Amino acid sequence: MSTGFDALESRGEVAQLILADGSPPIQGRSFGAAAAVSGEVVFNTGMVGYPEALTDPSYRGQILVLTFPLIGNYGVPDESIRDEYDLPTYFESNEIHIAGLVVSSYSWEHSHWAAHKSLAKWLKDNNVPGIYGVDTRALTKKIREVGALLGNLVVNPPQSLPPTIEFSDPNKRNLVAE
Repeated sequence: MSTGFDALESRGEVAQLILADGSPPIQGRSFGAAAAVSGEVVFNTGMVGYPEALTDPSYRGQILVLTFPLIGNYGVPDESIRDEYDLPTYFESNEIHIAGLVVSSYSWEHSHWAAHKSLAKWLKDNNVPGIYGVDTRALTKKIREVGALLGNLVVNPPQSLPPTIEFSDPNKRNLVAE
């Protein structure tokens, strides 16, 4: 018999968020692409609309922390649905702009009338890693106190970190040209 929490079970590979401030790596589990990315770690406190947030060009090259406690439960709508101006109906642009996604809890099951695929599949299809099992409220508080931080999101990290870790600052790139 299902306990009702099957959708929240611990799945995915080991993942880490490594911050440039030298604090210990933040441990979690992966969903999305099995990739490593670097970027500025920023947060969004919105309570709805993760498809819109992930496709918002203002988050280009950033590792986005969503503070809402459960993400993924309503899946992702069909990307091919367009409005009368040929713009995506359910998204802010034609592509995912974030470099990586950080959430507290990820729902492996989705249910919504407009759902076309899971958030994990959408991220995999676009080579974007995600990590869950993170205390996003504490991370958001840290970012609010010290300002934006550079970070690396790594799926299947090595047993020991190299002595120096390189971080990529998206503010030093021409993001519009990308």
